[in-house]
Amino acid sequence: MVQYKALLFDLDETLLDFAASEDIALQKLFSDQNFSLTPDIKANYQKINTALWKGYENGEIDRDEVVNTRFALLFEQYGIQVDGAALEQNYRKYLSEGYYLIEGAMELIQKLSTEFDLYVVTNGASIIQQKRLEGSGLAPYFKKVFVSEDTGYQKPMKGFFDYAFSQIESLDLSTTLIIGDSFSADVTGGWNAGIDTCWVNREGSELANTDIHPTYKIRELEELYWILGLKDYSGAGNLVL
Repeated sequence: MVQYKALLFDLDETLLDFAASEDIALQKLFSDQNFSLTPDIKANYQKINTALWKGYENGEIDRDEVVNTRFALLFEQYGIQVDGAALEQNYRKYLSEGYYLIEGAMELIQKLSTEFDLYVVTNGASIIQQKRLEGSGLAPYFKKVFVSEDTGYQKPMKGFFDYAFSQIESLDLSTTLIIGDSFSADVTGGWNAGIDTCWVNREGSELANTDIHPTYKIRELEELYWILGLKDYSGAGNLVL
């Protein structure tokens, strides 16, 4: 088993519950507009948001267009004209106030910080992610935090990882592991960057037809202890693909 030294952690849905933070932020934002956020409207927002970020990843639009138009496009579908950039600023404020920890995340990071060099690699807005890290209490345990807004690239773009690697002194790719819940951003990104990957696959999703495979696949954060050689794990046979 590889003796890892550097661990790169995704943030949202890996260590922090982004879905909970997003839901509360959207509820507050829609309340400001005197508009009810129904499940159908939320699903529509997520569809628009995903499509815009995909366009960014493909180099079709820039990041500012993604964040400053997503709410305008959504409300436009319901016959309402809004200032998308202004709503984006309010949404960021509400989102930065949400930092709900995934079960076991704090204990895990506290323990790993005594044995490994820990880094955050996350997509999103820098000020939001920094505030959420600090509010959650996780910030002191990481040596550096790399946010897509600062790097100029979005995971899984290779440029994101090239930037992060250039900022980590004496990094050895052969002893570096990325841990994240997103197959497209974390596993694909790590694979293309030449490092081992651990897919936090809580739902037990099946792999699509792809030549990319994670080094490890886990359901719970606790399983990382076995991968990293810190404790025995009875279900270890299920971890390595």
